[in-house]
Amino acid sequence: MSLTRIETPVGPARAHIRRAADPRGTVVLSHGAGGGIDAPDLVALTALVGDGWNYVLVEQPWRVAGKKIAPAPKTLDAAWIPIIAALYDGRRRLTGPWITGGRSAGARVACRTAAAVGADGVLALAFPLHPPGHPEKSRADEGRQVGVPLLVVQGQRDPFGTPQEVSAAVPTATVRPARGDHGFTKDPQDVVAAVRDWLECAPGGLGR
Repeated sequence: MSLTRIETPVGPARAHIRRAADPRGTVVLSHGAGGGIDAPDLVALTALVGDGWNYVLVEQPWRVAGKKIAPAPKTLDAAWIPIIAALYDGRRRLTGPWITGGRSAGARVACRTAAAVGADGVLALAFPLHPPGHPEKSRADEGRQVGVPLLVVQGQRDPFGTPQEVSAAVPTATVRPARGDHGFTKDPQDVVAAVRDWLECAPGGLGR
């Protein structure tokens, strides 16, 4: 694994890069608003390297700065776009196709910026469709605006939206249920299985 610092307009980010020996493409994921890249599902997905995918976990600038509260969505987006651009080019250059995504707030960022970063697919883990107890405050438009294959892996008891709710609200997405709630479980192998299946079977193919 290599660790690299990436400058953004809102401060430096850190990218933890694991390169596959003969890469089929690159998966870049970020954390949510309440946790870091040590979330069990993000760690478990390191297994994708063995499948031939470069795997990058990104610490957002606010986490690198030691802050506990995520900034506004527009600030998150302003950081994410140059992060992906930096991974495209120069000495860090990684191989496409590109799957961008993240968990919770990171999933929302990837949905909103998919077109801007030229993503070939978006992976949304625990997409927060609405605040708990407030289904009227839907963020479904963020998912519906994704113009490339979108996988949402959602906990069966997620208070931010069940798999059934997400399927109904974002009919263009492939939605796969996983055990647990918004944080999945401590052993999220069903999340890994869902992602692997999607990478192999998504329309048009996502890996070479």
